[in-house]
Amino acid sequence: MANNSTQAASGKSSYLIPITVIGVLFFIFGFITWLNGTLIPFLKISCELNNVQAYFVTLAFYIAYFVMAPPSTVVLHKVGFKNGMALGLFIIALGSLVFIPAALTRTFGLFLTGLFIQGTGLALLQTASNPYVIVIGPRESAAKRIAIMGICNKIAGALSPLILGAVILNQDTTNVVEQLKTITGADRIPMLDTLAHKVILPYIIIAIALTILSIALRFIHLPDVDTDKEDETATSTGTHKTAWWQFPHLWIGFVTLFLYVGAEVIAGDTIILYGLSQGIELDTARTFTTFTLLSMVLGYIIGIITIPKFISQSKALAVSAVLGLLFSLAAIFTSGLTSVAFVALLGLANAIMWPAIFPLSIADLGRFTKAGSALLIMGIAGGALIPLGYGKLVEMIGNQQAYWILLPIYLFIFYFATKGHTIRK
Repeated sequence: MANNSTQAASGKSSYLIPITVIGVLFFIFGFITWLNGTLIPFLKISCELNNVQAYFVTLAFYIAYFVMAPPSTVVLHKVGFKNGMALGLFIIALGSLVFIPAALTRTFGLFLTGLFIQGTGLALLQTASNPYVIVIGPRESAAKRIAIMGICNKIAGALSPLILGAVILNQDTTNVVEQLKTITGADRIPMLDTLAHKVILPYIIIAIALTILSIALRFIHLPDVDTDKEDETATSTGTHKTAWWQFPHLWIGFVTLFLYVGAEVIAGDTIILYGLSQGIELDTARTFTTFTLLSMVLGYIIGIITIPKFISQSKALAVSAVLGLLFSLAAIFTSGLTSVAFVALLGLANAIMWPAIFPLSIADLGRFTKAGSALLIMGIAGGALIPLGYGKLVEMIGNQQAYWILLPIYLFIFYFATKGHTIRK
């Protein structure tokens, strides 16, 4: 009995270390990802962009997932999960350094280049860390573990707009915006240059911190998890698969994840500009992304408590999709702070979606887990294209009515939760 207790304690200890390390990594890419919600209005001002151009921030950042996820799989096959994570951190640091010449020259294209490089590093980091969290423990509780990671991710996301917003969207920025309304021609350039320079110091700090963490990760022990050696997995029908593309539920999961990420990015990255469109001051609106992410943290906590003890991953996803529909309609048919609050509450609806969609999509993939995970990571490109569609709708029908784009997204997620994830033929 004593030996069993000792083994259990040892197992928990060895399990705690990798989960803690991965939790730190989720915190990091949450912090980096949700800086975009602050960058969009900042670059819209400093680079004098329209609504569609401003959402090229999300395009450059998230399209990297689509382009770089397949190469990430090749890298992981060669170097393994841990070294892949360390390399991902270093690439994100390089992308952060590109912000220095971008700010000095106030060149929007360079900003987009830096964002693409950051997205490349995150594609590698996520391709490694998400399946690692799933396969390191029981599959039925995978959504719970990912929800714990999600809390780390979204707490960081809640902090990042507050920190960066305090630096680049503070009262000085508000004053500059007011002055720019009355200044034309060459007199605007020095003011805009000074404004753009505000991002230099924060991104230098980010680059240094990520480089240190990348080096430190190489010396931390993480248990080896090699999904390549798993047996060829049979589906529930007993039909054996010989390639990753033969799993229909994986493809449906890819589409679902693509749509979900687009909805999540819209909820977090459009809310500041939406608040401004509702007549709310910039000094107040700059904090709105934080409320979206805090509502996601609440959703994660609910998921940790209820999954799988009280509700399955699939049922939790279905409930979340219904909430997304209701909150979207409420945001469209109310106004002012009330409408903004419903956009923020979309974070609550979205919280459990990634933790549920990912494990449901790679279920039964066996030795094809890495390839399936890479396909799903490519689905993050939804964060590049769908917000761009929202931006185009803003130009056509206004900020509030553009949220109609969310309704078909949540309907498809509901389909995946109730039927799509079970399809094996």
